[in-house]
Amino acid sequence: MSGSELVFHTNPMSRGRIVRWMLEELGVEYRTVVQEYGTGMKSAEYLAVNPMGKVPALQHRGVVVTEAAAICAYLADAFPQAGLAPAPEDPLRGPYLRWMFFAAGPVEAAVTARALDRLPPAEKAGFVGYGSYEQAMDVLEQAAAAASPWLLGERFSAADVYVGSQVDFGLFFKSVPERPAFTAWAERLRAREAYRRARALDDALLPSTD
Repeated sequence: MSGSELVFHTNPMSRGRIVRWMLEELGVEYRTVVQEYGTGMKSAEYLAVNPMGKVPALQHRGVVVTEAAAICAYLADAFPQAGLAPAPEDPLRGPYLRWMFFAAGPVEAAVTARALDRLPPAEKAGFVGYGSYEQAMDVLEQAAAAASPWLLGERFSAADVYVGSQVDFGLFFKSVPERPAFTAWAERLRAREAYRRARALDDALLPSTD
């Protein structure tokens, strides 16, 4: 592996689909390494890349980045010519980071807790960062409703990739309520050429059902 090569570790049945979409939006060259559950992901070789033994993970310029939100943010900054992240001095940098971290933190935690039937009782809501599942969804809906057409207005960004993926996946798996603001934003995202390319690439890697 050369120092500047982008190596993308993924599995088509994982959050790696988010990073694949991000890479396709960038339009850069990268090499895909598919890691299998329970074997490749837990191998000594891969654990040296990501000790958590999960995907996605990215290797670039001697750096390893894990966690889908962090990878999207890293790639947007590493390839500024794609225009997928506001510069530090840009006032849009604040909303960009806000929604990225909101989706990676409160939204992810609330959706997971609900799926596992581990939501806290109302009197304990203050102990968790998302408060309640309903509150997290209401705030996420505010962001989606304001996306005109994207989270940062006319400018598409890595926040649309990451936060939008949470909504897109959530609608498919019924972990996010089907509200007009969510479905409208998801439809706009699904119409993007990079989204479609990424989906086709990942679908082609799915195990055959024959």
